[in-house]
Amino acid sequence: MKRRAAKAAAVVLSIIMGLSLTGCAGSTNGNGKTSAKAGNNAAVTGKADSGDKTIVFWNIGTEGADKKIYEYAISKFEKEAGNSYKIDNQSTQNDKYKEKLVIAMSSGECPDAYTTWSGGPMNEYIKSGFAQPLDELYEKYGLKDRFMEGALEQASYNGKIYGVPVKNISIAGIYYNKDLFDKFNVKIPTTISELEKASDTFLANGIIPFALANGPKWTGSMYFQYLAARKGGLEPFRNACDGSGSFEEECFVYGGEKIQEWVNKGYFPDGFNSMSEDDGQAKQLFYTEAAAMYLTGSWNTAAFKTDSEEGGSDFYSKVGWFSFPAVEGSSADVSILCGTLGDQFISFNCTGEKLEAAFKFAAGLSDDDTVEQFVEAGMIPPLKGIETKITDPLSKQIVEAANKASAVQLWYDQYLNPSVANAHLDGNQEVFGLTITPKEANKKMQEAQEEVLTGEK
Repeated sequence: MKRRAAKAAAVVLSIIMGLSLTGCAGSTNGNGKTSAKAGNNAAVTGKADSGDKTIVFWNIGTEGADKKIYEYAISKFEKEAGNSYKIDNQSTQNDKYKEKLVIAMSSGECPDAYTTWSGGPMNEYIKSGFAQPLDELYEKYGLKDRFMEGALEQASYNGKIYGVPVKNISIAGIYYNKDLFDKFNVKIPTTISELEKASDTFLANGIIPFALANGPKWTGSMYFQYLAARKGGLEPFRNACDGSGSFEEECFVYGGEKIQEWVNKGYFPDGFNSMSEDDGQAKQLFYTEAAAMYLTGSWNTAAFKTDSEEGGSDFYSKVGWFSFPAVEGSSADVSILCGTLGDQFISFNCTGEKLEAAFKFAAGLSDDDTVEQFVEAGMIPPLKGIETKITDPLSKQIVEAANKASAVQLWYDQYLNPSVANAHLDGNQEVFGLTITPKEANKKMQEAQEEVLTGEK
């Protein structure tokens, strides 16, 4: 399941922490843990826990392969742990989970273990004292050599590791219906012009080119992020972030203008800006062949496979995948991908023996038996040498693209400061809705970034 970063939650969290966390510092929650004071992310791994043997684990594994694999790993852990520790598995749907997590943290009721996303949200939780550094445990259990270096980098903050990467290499790409491509003699596009030609062909035959549910905003952000990267590479984004450049540069204007051009052409379904991704509205358009293509994260490989198997359908055999096409005339590296090497990261808000036990449970999600479960479900765990364990053609194609990528740009709404990410998501949704111009949206994003940079000086 997606995964995506809770920028709205992170924004609320950053505000709440500044106003109220000091008041709840030192309060003890129902698990006998003491909440860390804001800004204090020093480890307390040497202190014994209260003796409570239940590890409360929050996650978004509410259905499908995610749910099954978490349950498998929990059962295995509890069997090996005997009477030592039990896992209280509490799963919540993606967007509701984001709200639940920030509300819990604002009141000092953070669970023992919880899944989150790399970048801004995770860093906010760490800075607020709700995650423990794990370097000693990684060393003790020899896990550093197990994960891809990029995954550990995304699990780190200020040189220390605060999360265990789990589940999936999550990169965005375009899934497509091979039957529809064959039926209308459409070739896999390698350039934006070819993608537009394919889209025009589908429109002429009553097929929606792209399935899109942009109610949560991050789904539409994928289009903007890829268009900007294909036009200008990653340097303009990096320069805008450090203040040497601007989000009003040409590649960002291009991204917004191309989106509005596609909206005007009818490349997206009616009402897409109010449609729910969590409720599967985009997937249903893809499943029913109402839409030919679906720009989404690679976590959906597992969803497509599981849904096909459970529904007795041959749909999965019809699904293909290709990386976002190149912009003609641009020298930008087309191997660049957008996403994250680790669909989720498990962090911990407990100490002593309980922290070690919770860490061992999380580490078990990358052992051979559990990895086999992930791979069978169509996921690609962020582990070194994972390509040798994959036989599914679709998954092999995705991991091959990840291995060849010169860089993997973290999702904008995870990388950016919460206020800037919020300005981006809101503005981009309005660009999709044709209510503001790309230049107006980019100006708002730049103004938010300048406020952040001014505050950091």
